[in-house]
Amino acid sequence: MTTREDDASPADPVVLSIDVGGSHVKIMTSTHVEERRVESGPAMSAAQMADAVRDLARGWSYDVVSIGYPGPVRENKPSRDPAHLAIGWVGYDFADHFGKPVKVVNDALMQAIGSYEGGRMLFLGLGTGLGTAMILDNVCHPLEVGHLPFRKGGSFEDYVGEPALEKRGKKKWRKAVAAVTECLNAALLPDYIVIGGGNVAHLSDLPGNSVRGDNTRAFAGGFRIWRDAQLRL
Repeated sequence: MTTREDDASPADPVVLSIDVGGSHVKIMTSTHVEERRVESGPAMSAAQMADAVRDLARGWSYDVVSIGYPGPVRENKPSRDPAHLAIGWVGYDFADHFGKPVKVVNDALMQAIGSYEGGRMLFLGLGTGLGTAMILDNVCHPLEVGHLPFRKGGSFEDYVGEPALEKRGKKKWRKAVAAVTECLNAALLPDYIVIGGGNVAHLSDLPGNSVRGDNTRAFAGGFRIWRDAQLRL
């Protein structure tokens, strides 16, 4: 598992990277390339997640924390409760809970940062829903374009999220992923598109102008948030 630690220096802080998802919360530190995880789901609140992570990370030491959150973030805190978890996330003070400096970003943006190779990049995360982000010459932009209308009153996310994969089957879902990617490529004009998220594994062929992402890049993004001075969040 690679985490771009080749760019780390001895002076860099040890980062605890937390990837919050609709089915699991996964963690790793920049000095422990071992992933630990716990189930999440619709009953998990922010406080429950923080408690679970503290238990998961027992025995690890770290200086700072990065959190990839499945929803909009404002002023370093969740600004809207997530669609697939419990309520109680808005404005939650993670720094107070962990007793460490914390940076919270949208989960798609965190994976995008870990996947970024320069230029103008669009990231699409195929998971429970559709996560989206852009990075333009090191300036990071979380997006919510998955909720834009697409077909027959449905949104992009309605056609390429996990419920659509389960309901419509892989063949129709793959065609929808290709169509959505083509639309966003034409509208946003990226140099390249990274398609990540857990369900990218169901794509045998990728749409034009795209490359395959990897969920482990979310951890690398969490490390990079603290270590890459060129990034602008």
